[in-house]
Amino acid sequence: MMSLTMATPGSEVRLVAINGDVQLKQRLADLGMNIGMTVCVMADSRDGRLIVAVKDSRLALGRGVAHKVMVESTKVTP
Repeated sequence: MMSLTMATPGSEVRLVAINGDVQLKQRLADLGMNIGMTVCVMADSRDGRLIVAVKDSRLALGRGVAHKVMVESTKVTP
């Protein structure tokens, strides 16, 4: 398990947990980010934003928020 900030652009990851308060969890759920779903990291800009593909949308998350989103890789290593 790692934070979303550690995922490399182009990788698909599964959301495992959100280490934040109720408001943050609700805000992310309202944006379509729910535990257990798969998202794709599209870009990691140098100004602190992470662009992720969630369903048919793209979301820009600040690094502070992305650091609270815990993910795991969807790739299975032999």
